[in-house]
Amino acid sequence: MEFGLWQRWYNDILDDFGFSQEDDEYCAKQLDEILFKQNPLTLDDLYLKVTNNRKIDKCIVFGAGPSLKNNIIELKNDYDLNDYVLIAADGATTALIEERIIPDIVVTDLDGKLDDILLANTRDSAVVIHAHGNNLDNIIDYTPYFDNVLGTTQSKPHGNLYNFGGFTDGDRAIFLAVALGAQEVLLAGMDFGDIVTQYSRPDNEKFLQEADDIKKKKLEYAEKLTNWVSENTNVDILFL
Repeated sequence: MEFGLWQRWYNDILDDFGFSQEDDEYCAKQLDEILFKQNPLTLDDLYLKVTNNRKIDKCIVFGAGPSLKNNIIELKNDYDLNDYVLIAADGATTALIEERIIPDIVVTDLDGKLDDILLANTRDSAVVIHAHGNNLDNIIDYTPYFDNVLGTTQSKPHGNLYNFGGFTDGDRAIFLAVALGAQEVLLAGMDFGDIVTQYSRPDNEKFLQEADDIKKKKLEYAEKLTNWVSENTNVDILFL
């Protein structure tokens, strides 16, 4: 998604949630400065890392919804995962690790289970770290511990940061897959419902819990943006 088009979505998001563009941009500036010292990945670097110079035009994006674990088991049993680039949305990384699968890429704003995201990174997952106004402390505290990082922002891209479009970790992972050249994106654990899991919200008391109003609204945007990709690109978006 071109930034000019994304900016229309972004303006609506700022209005709907009362977010501050200035806070988003300040956090993005901090992430950019950290990555400047770490030799971050470019999009081309990321492509070469996850494809090993092979042409792979299919991705699986793993969300952290209630269907995730069953979807992972089905994929293990019925699909050859070597045919796909595996992209985990933040907390979905934990469910993959539980099934002894290391994603090729983790897309995160650093509010999933960080121990598992760090473990995946040590096992060669690339990490796409996203800066927004509400995760400044985690950006500063944890970004330096990761290798093979590509940075993103939800405001105007600059420096070492990209903006491929997308709002939540899950739909941003879809936009990343499109940017990597995927022709088919299979969605696992992407439910867009009113129930969240501890994969998505590790601090929840119950494994399954009703989403709060803000989370529900975020999931509504995630679904709309996923539908936009399906309707406005040549990429096939498939649900498991």
